[in-house]
Amino acid sequence: MEKYEKIKVVGRGAFGIVHLCRRRSDGAFVILKEIPVEQMSRDERLAAQNECQVLKLLNHPNIIEYYENFLEDKALMIVMEYAPGGTLADYIQKRCNSLLDEDTILHFFVQILLALYHVHNKFILHRDLKTQNILLDKHQMIVKIGDFGISKILVSKSKAYTVVGTPCYISPELCEGKPYNQKSDIWALGCVLYELASLKRAFEAANLPALVLKIMSGTFAPISDRYSPELRQLILNMLNLDPSKRPQLNEIMALPICIRPLLNLYTDIGNVKMRRIEKPLSTVQPGRQGRPGGRVPTIRSRGSGKVHSLPLSSVYTWGNGISSPLRLPMLNTEVLQVSLGRTQKMGVTKSGRLITWEAPSVGSGEVSLPGAVEQMQPQFISRFLEGQSGVTIKSVSCGDLFTTCMTDRGIIMTFGSGSNGCLGHGNFNDVTQPKIVEALLGYELIQVSCGASHVLAVTNEREVFGWGRGENGTVHQSLLFTLSRFNKLGLDTITTGEEPNPSNQVEEVHSYRPIQSEPLCSERIVHIDIGTAHSVAVTEKGQCFTFGSNQHGQIGCSSRRSSRVPYQVPDLQGISMAACGDAFTLAIGSEGEVYTWGKGARGRLGRKEEDCGIPKALQLDESHPYVVTSVACFNGNSLLAVKRNIFPITLLLPV
Repeated sequence: MEKYEKIKVVGRGAFGIVHLCRRRSDGAFVILKEIPVEQMSRDERLAAQNECQVLKLLNHPNIIEYYENFLEDKALMIVMEYAPGGTLADYIQKRCNSLLDEDTILHFFVQILLALYHVHNKFILHRDLKTQNILLDKHQMIVKIGDFGISKILVSKSKAYTVVGTPCYISPELCEGKPYNQKSDIWALGCVLYELASLKRAFEAANLPALVLKIMSGTFAPISDRYSPELRQLILNMLNLDPSKRPQLNEIMALPICIRPLLNLYTDIGNVKMRRIEKPLSTVQPGRQGRPGGRVPTIRSRGSGKVHSLPLSSVYTWGNGISSPLRLPMLNTEVLQVSLGRTQKMGVTKSGRLITWEAPSVGSGEVSLPGAVEQMQPQFISRFLEGQSGVTIKSVSCGDLFTTCMTDRGIIMTFGSGSNGCLGHGNFNDVTQPKIVEALLGYELIQVSCGASHVLAVTNEREVFGWGRGENGTVHQSLLFTLSRFNKLGLDTITTGEEPNPSNQVEEVHSYRPIQSEPLCSERIVHIDIGTAHSVAVTEKGQCFTFGSNQHGQIGCSSRRSSRVPYQVPDLQGISMAACGDAFTLAIGSEGEVYTWGKGARGRLGRKEEDCGIPKALQLDESHPYVVTSVACFNGNSLLAVKRNIFPITLLLPV
């Protein structure tokens, strides 16, 4: 920092502070982005690192110039060109209702066009092109694209899937979860041109679901007829819902409407000199050269001087023939929540992405030995799910052969088998990538949960929507008809702890009804899960209650007790969460202990044991303290995510 003098703060963003500085060597003004890295998530660190990488690849008069980056006081400093004329968004706002003339619009537009052409030629997607990221020189004649924090470098002409960018400028293919390439930037460029011609955004709405609906329908106000038909048609072409029908950048440059302003641009502005300061980056500490930094948390062993990398979290599975907890392969991410169905194993990462674990395809060449009782444990493959359609995924829930996920903006997406109408798309078609449930756009969903073949979703207004298959093959409008055999729903009227009279027993229910069985109806329940024939509830005090069928000991008592009265599982205190499989139960203690009991066939209990009515602890392959962040059971399978507690953590970033 001794090379720069801070003048004032000109902006504060999600990643840090933006300073206007004076370079001491020549007195020139520069912009310095100060990004604190100590408290940043991995994705935020990578986004900052990505901006440096992208800027170094670009060299164009209409793109903000990159000078250098260095570490200073646990912050990443990025030094770049200063554009004193403000943003194009500010320029448009100051016009009020005074429309720009067409020559001015095209003068700005062709410069953005040239800059974006340079970006795409480097196999880079900008992915956040908007008027707020387009800057002006002091005369407000030259435009410069900036803010490449979420750009994606394409190693080939492959397509990107992660949905990022400002909602008002995102393309329909992002809303629908389809793969996209440079044509998504063309859509954003069309939005910018529309904004120049109308002084307002093409797509605006009161909330995100309504905005997505507008974008997907391509609904926007017409352009003023004071502009030429060619300009209006160009905007329509770039805002075509079909990406394949949007023009390429070189096709736009060849249009007669663009040729003259391009020629005028070179004649009037001429060649803007580029001066790149080629300075070495800050000196790397000895012994760390060539080490990829900023990738994973590391811990330094005392006295050894060695740095060991550790995964951010672990996910275990067992059941379906896997007789002990199997650690699944992890991508470099932290998993916060898990869910599983008949074939799916899904997780939500801290950065809001979906991760899935898949068994190798059948027919890989491995053949069981004759007479083998149990197959070898399968090797799973982990990957991020492509086509994720939403800025941030908040939760995931799996049904039998389908999956639902909810974004942080309350939008529901589904994919998988469309049988029984479980996907909510108005048909029975299968969907391979997450697709928005359009019927719920306009509602803000706060929770979604799947049964084997139906879904319930709750809005922030406490409305409940349901779809899929009801009991006995009948689709009910409310989807609330269900059986309460063995009092697995806790609807029997029980006040004394004694077996209820037949008149107080409830075998089925057709509408919402509060739990009637003591002590469940008087205790504060913080966690509950329903299995095939029994249920489990955790109270605020950390007590674990089970109720329903005890055919395989899943209630948690040593005897094969048959009772409709909720049973407090003894010797289990400080329970934080629990889950039910088809005939077994799982509970998590406050220290991360994992207890299982019930049916033991095919590894349901995570150990080689037959039915066991007494909770026993499992041993996970963890050498450090950990906490369980999420657990899920489905039929005979379990999925469990843990996060390690390791201090201190040393973050290594390239400098």
